Amino acid sequence: MTTTPRTAISTVTPAPPHPPARGAGLLVGLRVFTARSLKHSFRDGESLLMAILLPVLLMLIFTYVLGGAMDVGEGGDAAGAREAYLAFVLPAVALIAAGFGASYTSVVVSNDMTTGFMNRLRTMPFPSVTVLLGHAASSMVRNLLATAVVLLVGFAVGFRTDASVPQFLGAVGIIAVWILVITCVFAMLGMVAGSAEAATGYGFILLFLPYISSGFARVETMPAWLRPIAEHQPMTPVIDSSRALLNGRAPGSELWVGMLWCAGLMLLAVWLIAVIFPRKVART
Repeated sequence: MTTTPRTAISTVTPAPPHPPARGAGLLVGLRVFTARSLKHSFRDGESLLMAILLPVLLMLIFTYVLGGAMDVGEGGDAAGAREAYLAFVLPAVALIAAGFGASYTSVVVSNDMTTGFMNRLRTMPFPSVTVLLGHAASSMVRNLLATAVVLLVGFAVGFRTDASVPQFLGAVGIIAVWILVITCVFAMLGMVAGSAEAATGYGFILLFLPYISSGFARVETMPAWLRPIAEHQPMTPVIDSSRALLNGRAPGSELWVGMLWCAGLMLLAVWLIAVIFPRKVART
C-alpha cells in the first residue's frame, strides 16, 4: 500500500511590509504632490496664462496710458515721466502677479478638501500634510516664473536699473518671501472654504491690497481717510523695499517693517493650518 507523504503546512505568517520612515515618507510625498500640482497647473494652461498675462497688461496700461501724466517725483517730459513710472510700478506688478498665481492655490486646496481626495490619501504611505506642502512648492515655482516674465517684459518696454547684483537679488528675494507668505495664506483660505468658488471670493479680497498701497501712487497723494490704510498694511513696506532695491537704492526701515509683516502673516497662517487641517482631514 502506497502512502502519500504529507506536506507540512507552515503556520508562520509573513511579516507585513515595513512602512517607509516618516522622514522618507515626507520627502517622497513632497516630491509626488509637488509634481502632481505642477502637472495640474500646466494642464490648466488658461489659469496659468491669465495669472501672468493680467499683471503684464496692467503694467502696460498704467505705463503707457497713465504713466506720462503720473508724477512720481522724477520730473522730466512725458516720456521721462513714463519711464520713471515704469520703474515705480514694476515691483507692485510683480507682487500682483504673485497674488494672482497664489490665489490658484486656494482653489486647488479647496478641491482636495471637498472632493474626497484627502480620504483616498489614507491608503497612501505619506503624511497628509504633504498635499499642502506640494501645493506650496508648486505655487513657488509658478509664481517665480510669473515674476520672471513680468521683469522681462519690464526690461523689454524700457525699464532700466542701477541696482547691483546683490541689490537685484535682494529685491527678487523679497518677492520670493512674499510669494511664500501669500501662498500659505491662500492655502489656509482654501482649507477653510466650503467650495472652490468661496475660496476664489476670499482670495479676491486679498488681491485688492496692492491697489490701496504705495504700488501705483505715492501714499502722501492719497486722501486723508485712505492714507492710514495704505500706510499700515503689509503691501506698502514690501513694495517700497523691493522698489528701492530694484532701482539701486538702499531700503530704509520699510525693509524690516515688511519682513515683520511677512513673519507675522506666515506664523498666523501656519498656526491656523496646524490647528484646522487635522480636524478637516479627520472629518473627510
